[in-house]
Amino acid sequence: MTIPGEAGIIKAMKFIDEAKIYVKAGDGGRGCVAFRREKFVPRGGPSGGDGGKGGDVIIRAKESHRTLLDLKYRQHHTAKHGGYGSGSNKTGRNSDDVIVIVPVGTIVTDAGTGEVLADLVADGEECIVAKGGIGGKGNAFFATSTHQAPHFAQPGMPGEEKELKLELKLLADAGIIGFPNVGKSTFISKVSAAKPKIADYPFTTLTPHLGVVKYGKLETFVIADIPGLIEGAHRGQGMGTQFLRHVERTTVLLHIIDISDETGNGAWKRFEAINHELALFNPRLMEKPQIVAVNKIDLPSTREKLPKEIDIFKKNKIKLLSFSAITGEGVQEVVNAIIEKLQTAKA
Repeated sequence: MTIPGEAGIIKAMKFIDEAKIYVKAGDGGRGCVAFRREKFVPRGGPSGGDGGKGGDVIIRAKESHRTLLDLKYRQHHTAKHGGYGSGSNKTGRNSDDVIVIVPVGTIVTDAGTGEVLADLVADGEECIVAKGGIGGKGNAFFATSTHQAPHFAQPGMPGEEKELKLELKLLADAGIIGFPNVGKSTFISKVSAAKPKIADYPFTTLTPHLGVVKYGKLETFVIADIPGLIEGAHRGQGMGTQFLRHVERTTVLLHIIDISDETGNGAWKRFEAINHELALFNPRLMEKPQIVAVNKIDLPSTREKLPKEIDIFKKNKIKLLSFSAITGEGVQEVVNAIIEKLQTAKA
């Protein structure tokens, strides 16, 4: 299977993974106090209709959305109140619901109580996060044999209001993990249209980046650049827990390793260190298929160490790939390995 070059790039996305919003459902419409005034009907009778229901606020997941960026700029979502009741026993109109669109993979939490209201993991899945108030009863409802002309009606019930915390856990097909400055950002910029900041010092990436890689004729997969992890990430050191959660829902992990420095830490030691952090954060992460690849083979120091590292991984029954994100050497083989793992997982 071959991967197109620049023609395979189709888009990049700016990534926002947390947002807080305020939602207010519509109040119910008030009931009506009215009496019939019909010709040839003496004394008439109560005819006030009920109020309509206020609109709900619904959060719906859509595949077309990839980040929570829109909700950073629109934080208040309010539904309209129900219509008021009127004479002749006419019920007020029910108000329309307000739909808030979020990406698939969004967890909705009540910011006040900490209760998880929904975990939206499928396209079209939705949750009512604030229910509209019920309309008040008109005076016709309260008429009895002993109280035939009530002069009162109910107000509508208030709609629910809440502050919500939205947290997106990526549903990318492949996630790139590894220590800082191993070339994750360069790799994703090579295979997709994502344009993360790239420089020769640690922690250049402060937010995850998503890219879409096209292969074959019409097939694509989403790849996520998870910012560099460090030892202690599972305890929140560096920016660990903020990004480790995004690894949880990826299908395949691409573990990139850099052995070009002179620290003496080989590829296997670095591989074990990152996997140790994954296991402490969530043991189930160790069940995910991993592709392990050494970057920067354009450097003589890396090429010199590579044969020994391949043998160590081979003894542990792991295939070690190699590539250069700068020159493009070996990149296609790494992408092919991702595709193969994804197809196996889907099967």
